[in-house]
Amino acid sequence: MSIKIKKNIKAIFVIFLIGTIFVSYNVFFRNNELLALSKYGSRGEEVRTIQTKLKRWGYYKGNIDGIYGSQTLEAVKYFQRKNGLTVDGIAGTKTLQAMGIYNSTSNSGSSSNSSSSTNSNDLNLLSRLVYGEARGEPYTGQVAVAAVVLNRVKHSSFPNTIAGVIYQSGAFDVVADGQINLTPNETAKKAAQDALNGWDPSNGAIYYFNPSTATNKWIWSRPMTVTIGKHRFCK
Repeated sequence: MSIKIKKNIKAIFVIFLIGTIFVSYNVFFRNNELLALSKYGSRGEEVRTIQTKLKRWGYYKGNIDGIYGSQTLEAVKYFQRKNGLTVDGIAGTKTLQAMGIYNSTSNSGSSSNSSSSTNSNDLNLLSRLVYGEARGEPYTGQVAVAAVVLNRVKHSSFPNTIAGVIYQSGAFDVVADGQINLTPNETAKKAAQDALNGWDPSNGAIYYFNPSTATNKWIWSRPMTVTIGKHRFCK
């Protein structure tokens, strides 16, 4: 084989190798860029939504200005640490899902993620509990009811699953009277999702009751954390 042919083969191989690297870079890193929807330096409505949610849940203390600056970065990291996510400060797909935010630039992805979230057993059951127990209550009160369930899951005195807590004997009237089987409205679903994302307006309560209808004397002895609407929340 002549030296010229060898050089041509080598040149073709180098071009092929460069092309492969270029394609791989675009497929891998560009896809990751699409997944990294908001990150340090980003601006826009999605950043504003992230800031609004994180501020509501106590992760973010800055202004809601739609600018992904250092305070937003640290708030996202804080949220990621608390929710078992990769702590990189990037609001990628998994982080946005955990916040209840979906990629509005991708209809198919948004539909898929939303459907997956809505159909999750825990979210559906918690939504039904909220609807049965607190429909007609202020939105914050509905989130607080859902938070009580989640606080019980974490508490050593209660079952360690959402289903276990809700279906614990005598725990909730709506289970006994069948209202747990009613179809929840969108407000109840959003309230349940907000609680799952970390918002706890109950201030750590593991009980709640309606002072106007409560007949159990013991519940009145529990330390109160907050009153929202008709419900008094306590520990």
